[in-house]
Amino acid sequence: MLPTVDFCGLQLTRLLIGANPFGGFSHQTRDRNEAMRAYHTPARILETWSRAEASGINTMVTNNESPNVMEAVRAYLGGGGGLQWIAQVAMHSTNDMIRSIDTVVEMGCKAVYIHGDLVDGLYDKRDESRLRAWLDHARSLGVPAGVAGHSPATHRWVYELGAADFHVVCFFRCGSVHRGEGLRFKLEDLPRAAECVRAIAKPCIGYKIMAAGRIDAQMAFEYAFTHIKPTDVVNVGMHRGDKDDMVEENAAIVRGLLGA
Repeated sequence: MLPTVDFCGLQLTRLLIGANPFGGFSHQTRDRNEAMRAYHTPARILETWSRAEASGINTMVTNNESPNVMEAVRAYLGGGGGLQWIAQVAMHSTNDMIRSIDTVVEMGCKAVYIHGDLVDGLYDKRDESRLRAWLDHARSLGVPAGVAGHSPATHRWVYELGAADFHVVCFFRCGSVHRGEGLRFKLEDLPRAAECVRAIAKPCIGYKIMAAGRIDAQMAFEYAFTHIKPTDVVNVGMHRGDKDDMVEENAAIVRGLLGA
């Protein structure tokens, strides 16, 4: 297994496998999105998770709304798969966050965090009551409750409230795509995100560390692990349609960097 840290009472490897490619969220082009969705049948997703587990990763992260991904999660957990599941929760299909949280906890997730676009929106309105209601409900079900967000300002607000158990920090301010402003991936965002992670004295998950495939994997991992806290982890989506052994290669890079 890759090196692990205590993360809100869970033992997480410092590399987690994400699921944006599985659902066709490339943050590149529409054609790229469609190619990713077509490639990632539930069977291929299950194979990728199996290979992640064999490579020393012990936790997967997925959203709760991509049908192919949720089908794979049910099959994987139902079949006794060894990876822990952290659920990113939105409510596009239910319009009911409480119901969305209930569903993923009933399915067997080990932690929940609220989708970054939703948390960004709560920050814009300074809607503390709704944020707390969602997070408190997740905790009442016995799982740690966190927030994602696409800007340091969002995370500073949540952190000052003391509302979340953990933070999921985007290394680039690509939440612009959710606001109809197009994609934003600028290198100037990296040090600001890393500073944000270090300023939050709670466990953090760094994501989009490769700028959705725009940055070399070795460089991205080196930067991330040099600049986040030793108790933090990174979440990386892996599209085997580009390179079949991508999972094994990423795990080997992290193993080498962390001296495992």
